[in-house]
Amino acid sequence: MARAPRSGPYICGIDAALDVVSGKWKGLILWELEAHGVRRFAELRRGLPGVSEKMLTQHLREMEADGLVHRKVYAEVPPRVEYSLTEHGRTLNRALGALGAWGSERMAREGLETVDVTSAPNG
Repeated sequence: MARAPRSGPYICGIDAALDVVSGKWKGLILWELEAHGVRRFAELRRGLPGVSEKMLTQHLREMEADGLVHRKVYAEVPPRVEYSLTEHGRTLNRALGALGAWGSERMAREGLETVDVTSAPNG
């Protein structure tokens, strides 16, 4: 069940921004779509090890409602659906760039492991 979008009042801009990217997978969906442009559902799921089909569907619906992701459905059999970032989603990705750089520095400083998305199983 998708939650109703918040419309404030917000304490500050960070509060409003985090409302849109809340959840473990939304930032990673933004990253995956930025890195690859257009992705089908199964490609997104393979690129995000550990995400469930239900959670990916829920986050994509919320992100589409927030204007971050464009969903294109092709009238084919079997149906084909592709996801891509909207311009609004790209601006959010740019804003998250500094946070990503901070996280990369933290991983290097603390010797933290990363997931190899080319061979990780999907749960």
